Amino acid sequence: MAVADRLEELGLVLPAVAAPAGAYLPAVVAGDLVYTAGQLPFVDGALARTGVLGVDVAVEEAADLAAVAALNALAAVASVLDGLDRVTRVVKVTGFVASAPGFTDQPRVINGASQVLVDVFGEHGRHARSAVGVAALPLGSPVEVELVVQFR
Repeated sequence: MAVADRLEELGLVLPAVAAPAGAYLPAVVAGDLVYTAGQLPFVDGALARTGVLGVDVAVEEAADLAAVAALNALAAVASVLDGLDRVTRVVKVTGFVASAPGFTDQPRVINGASQVLVDVFGEHGRHARSAVGVAALPLGSPVEVELVVQFR
């Protein structure tokens, strides 16, 4: 099944690639890998939510935001591969979570990103992952996600 068909079946739409906010690219190809820049949960060009986990953002809401950020990262991948059908494996997900002191549920938050990748790519969407708590993220975002994917 084509990835576009799978996205449609899941009711998901790849957004337009967010314009870089600095001197970097949304995604870069190196050999048979694509590395994305960190992606925030932008929806229609606006940050969907701001805040910090453990203060004013719930884990479930942040997991949904991580899924949005992962879709934005997939859009960046698609922009350099002319679609997603050449992706053979999601290799690595790095997720950053704006966390209050003592907040330790970063893995549950970033699982939102992991789950959408498995939903889209099946077993080829399973990946290595880091879920990192940080004091703050750009624009006050609760989450940021970056991907490494392999392609043919």
